[in-house]
Amino acid sequence: MPTLILVRHGRSTANTAGVLAGRTPGVALDERGTEQAAALPGRLAALPLVAAVSSPLQRCRETLGPLLDARPGLALHTEERISECDYGDWSGRKLAELTDEPLMTVVQQHPSAAAFPGGESMRAMQARAVDAVRDWNARIEAEHGENAVYLMCSHGDIIKSLVADALGMHLDLFQRVHADPCSVTAIRYTRLRPFLLRLGDTGDLASLAPREPAPDAGAGTGAAAGGEGDAAVGGGAGAP
Repeated sequence: MPTLILVRHGRSTANTAGVLAGRTPGVALDERGTEQAAALPGRLAALPLVAAVSSPLQRCRETLGPLLDARPGLALHTEERISECDYGDWSGRKLAELTDEPLMTVVQQHPSAAAFPGGESMRAMQARAVDAVRDWNARIEAEHGENAVYLMCSHGDIIKSLVADALGMHLDLFQRVHADPCSVTAIRYTRLRPFLLRLGDTGDLASLAPREPAPDAGAGTGAAAGGEGDAAVGGGAGAP
């Protein structure tokens, strides 16, 4: 199955202002976020991306702008299910104000029980994002083969919830995961289980490019040998 490159949008004006943007319209990249987006094509240059899938929100579309300019043949698709969590009445409020809300403790300590007033629950957020990835994995594999690499540009909580799903973690643990603006998280999906290849990476990504199988790859077992079984003891030198 495909390898998914998850890109969090670049730093936004809401990030700088300490505001919970949610789905508030008009939230753009700030100067630093624009610089991060401009560097993204170089960071991804070694990866043969077959498609780009974006949250519909402005900050994600702006993040992908330079990449699409650099790769005019790269197809762009908009996916509503990887849009930001619907924070409802909390959207647009200062994070400093929200720390005193009783619900914030639930969000941090027991997110599977958190539902935002006038918005959605964190369980629903994760479920829609996971469904989107499963659907896109099937589509990408059908159109481009099992070794295809594709990209999704989304938001911090969405990416964290997808990582939790990939690692078999309960949603209540997802706040332990962190992804900086314009960082890359890579998940290789297989028939039996996903493998987390990168988490919140802000550096070089060339090693994520697909490699030709070794001549004797079929003789081994496990992910390190190109299969779908257990990873090599100690993590192995080669990513699955």
